[in-house]
Amino acid sequence: MLSRKLPALVGLALTVTACQGGPAMLSDADAAAIRAGSDTFAENVVSGNRAAVAALYTEDATLMPPNEAAIQGRANIQAWMEAFPPVTQMDLTIEEMEGRGDMAFVRGTFTMTLAPEGVPEPIQERGKYLEIRKKQADGSWLMT
Repeated sequence: MLSRKLPALVGLALTVTACQGGPAMLSDADAAAIRAGSDTFAENVVSGNRAAVAALYTEDATLMPPNEAAIQGRANIQAWMEAFPPVTQMDLTIEEMEGRGDMAFVRGTFTMTLAPEGVPEPIQERGKYLEIRKKQADGSWLMT
């Protein structure tokens, strides 16, 4: 008799566990704030406002550029960005976003046009990215 009830009991246990506490999923407002942060990132990169780009990272963030050592800390991220060639176009496409509580991840793709000094033609670049975001007291979601 217990063997016939076991699937129902397991299902009930899973349902109760899923409904119990734990961090909430991202709200629509949180998702909108993350999207706005991505838009602001692209706008500031194109405008050349490297300080504003760096401000979108937490103080202790780690940036992991390809083929380079990891860069630790907002000030170092800004210094790295100051040496980055001018960007004349940048589009970010969020492919996936998920989170709970005050942590989220964003996976996406990008295209950008670089205009390095002394290079006769702009360079078209495309790629993918993965971000870990942390919600701040003011409701913003900074990259960490």
